[in-house]
Amino acid sequence: MSMFKYILVTLLPWIELRGAIPLAVKNHEACMIPLILAVNIFIFFPVYFGLELLYEYIVGNSLAKRKLEKTRKRARPYVEKYGMVGLLLFVAIPLPGTGAYSGSAAAWLLDLDWRHSLLAVASGVAIAGVIVFLLSTGLVAGLGL
Repeated sequence: MSMFKYILVTLLPWIELRGAIPLAVKNHEACMIPLILAVNIFIFFPVYFGLELLYEYIVGNSLAKRKLEKTRKRARPYVEKYGMVGLLLFVAIPLPGTGAYSGSAAAWLLDLDWRHSLLAVASGVAIAGVIVFLLSTGLVAGLGL
């Protein structure tokens, strides 16, 4: 039953693994981290291919359209300067607005190949997962939780 808690937290936009990994560490359930990473990587498919199907139906100046354009604007410099490594770095930075949802959306918005983008997003998720895990275990150990 507890695995569903981690799946749900991981699927929440802007929380993703940044919330799920610390929760797993705090609850002494680090064995859930591979599940968290897999779910976070899976986010790529519905976002990338969902935008392919739905983008034209998103209304002109809607909140969703503004968020997507903000994502495009934030990711473009990384991708223009470093290519797929730039997308990887964009996803690997464990800050709100730079995770799997944003990276997957940026890949579609910037018209990047989905296979290469999936590899970049998955690698970025793995790096972000390591960073969040190290920060979480250090924080838990430091606070004696």
